[in-house]
Amino acid sequence: MQRRDVVILGSTGSVGTQALDLVRAHPERFRVVGLTAGGSQPDLFAAQVAEFAPLHHGLGGAASVEAAAADCDVVLNAITGAAGLQPTLAALDAGTTLALANKESLIMGGPLVLDRAAAGQIVPVDSEHAALAQCLRGGTAGEVRRLVLTASGGPFRGRTREELLDVSLEEALAHPTWAMGPVITINSATLVNKGLEVIEAHLLFGVPFDRIEVVVHPTSVVHSMVEFVDGSTLAQASPPTMLIPIALGLGWPDRLPGAGPSVDWTTAQAWEFFPLDDAAFPAVELARAAGERGSTAPAVYNGANEVCVEAFRTGRLPFVDIIDTVRSVVTAHDVPSRDHLTVDDVLAADAWAREEAARLISPAQGTRTP
Repeated sequence: MQRRDVVILGSTGSVGTQALDLVRAHPERFRVVGLTAGGSQPDLFAAQVAEFAPLHHGLGGAASVEAAAADCDVVLNAITGAAGLQPTLAALDAGTTLALANKESLIMGGPLVLDRAAAGQIVPVDSEHAALAQCLRGGTAGEVRRLVLTASGGPFRGRTREELLDVSLEEALAHPTWAMGPVITINSATLVNKGLEVIEAHLLFGVPFDRIEVVVHPTSVVHSMVEFVDGSTLAQASPPTMLIPIALGLGWPDRLPGAGPSVDWTTAQAWEFFPLDDAAFPAVELARAAGERGSTAPAVYNGANEVCVEAFRTGRLPFVDIIDTVRSVVTAHDVPSRDHLTVDDVLAADAWAREEAARLISPAQGTRTP
């Protein structure tokens, strides 16, 4: 594989810093030509810029949009949340391979994003979707019966809704298998992250929602599976690390030797799978309903959730009210009647969802208003 010029958006976050670790380990494969970040860790960003001396660098959204459109081979979008939409569109419009860790931009934009993308231009970096992409190499589209996304279950696996009423922020941030940023960790605790991944899988692979399943797999060794029409299932397995999917995103379709650890097959181990408890964790079914509704509904789901997560982090909203509030916002949303969405449609829906979620959250009592 020839050396690839890469731009990393969100370079100070978990995915971004691990991507730079891979670049350091494989300078013969990758060269950093762009770095951007949100600005929460300016000292770290300054150190990254000093080390890699990229042609394009800067803090904030405008810098990310500019860097995403730069002349390079791969743009890794590792920005968190809705802020990743415009950089995603910029990379696609530039014709660059987009290694997508920012699932929110695809979910918000939906067909708008897909219409901008050439075949094979988007390479998923989420571990689950990277796993599905690898498994799908084992058969044709017509041979696929269903996609099976695995979920660790987060720190509250096995609890009932009643047992979730008084959980703390510290408990929600104590993920049993993954070390991630606070927003995605809370999304994993509510299973909103898995709901977003169901929508993402539908958009990436064109599989109907009724053929996308979620199962709980506590050890996070099997990252996802594809079941084929003859009854065969292919699974992708590795210890819980993002290094392998990041390496695949940067080098797709080639594999990077030694990117991450492999399963130790000489050690006794058991892989367990459990059904998802939709009563205690309704986020997945709510996301599925938003995805089936289509149009701007997924953008509303995501935007409302981002506001609710921040309210939970700051003590203004109980844990279980995150999904209750998101449900209220999604239910109240009127999707546009026209078939073709514009960027303005998506951004307006996102802004409305955030305003509506904020209205429903009472800053005084930390509960939703009547």
